[in-house]
Amino acid sequence: MYQTAKTVIASILMLAGLTAGAQRRLPLPEAHDSQHSSLIARQTPAANPFKIENNKLLLDQVKAREEASMEGELFEAYWNSERVNPYGTAAVPDRADIDVSEYVTPTPGHITSNYGYRPRFRRNHYGIDLKLQVGDTVRAAFSGKVRLTRYEGRGYGYYVVVRHPNGLETVYGHLSRFLVKPDQVVKAGEPIALGGNTGRSTGAHLHFETRYMGMPINPAAIIDFENGVPHKDVFAFDKSSVSKSVSYAPRKKSTRKYASTKKRRTRR
Repeated sequence: MYQTAKTVIASILMLAGLTAGAQRRLPLPEAHDSQHSSLIARQTPAANPFKIENNKLLLDQVKAREEASMEGELFEAYWNSERVNPYGTAAVPDRADIDVSEYVTPTPGHITSNYGYRPRFRRNHYGIDLKLQVGDTVRAAFSGKVRLTRYEGRGYGYYVVVRHPNGLETVYGHLSRFLVKPDQVVKAGEPIALGGNTGRSTGAHLHFETRYMGMPINPAAIIDFENGVPHKDVFAFDKSSVSKSVSYAPRKKSTRKYASTKKRRTRR
């Protein structure tokens, strides 16, 4: 008991000595000073030392480059249109490489309805539906510029169309509120709307489309929605196969049984 109390008192005294700070310090290894001096000696002065006052200039240059990327022919041609597909009968290239590496999932919900023809409604579904609740945040899938914010009672409800420097346009439907305006520049992942159940909808969800020059592409051909990432950094657009989805899951082994090729022996 006496030994334990003595140990505790010694620990308290040692802690008090450490907090004194200025008078008592832990000794450093003898080689520390020489190593420190050696490191300083090997340093070379920077040719262009960074200055704090240059920070604002650097940020302004980055902002200018971002704004410049949202200008030019891509954001002028077929821009002033009130249609989801502003390109009309314009010729669509047979193939194109589209950089989709910047992708951010617009909402983390799972797929509730796939792309393609719907026998029940006898019409095509040009996007996919992602589960959400009314009021959930909807984000821009890529950086770009808002082209449309409109309402369509018998279809998309409240919807947003964003055009991107990679050549795609993305459509976000059945929203409850806009958080952006036409001609506004947005970054990938930036909130653009709140989810809802407006228009031709049977429940709260996000209708999400990806289009290239107005031509709808199956979003599942570009994005692995289960993991929230693109299948590849560059999507190889092919006009002949844009409706196909992509799956990188291992193929299931065939369970089909084939008739034996061996001849049965007959009893005589």
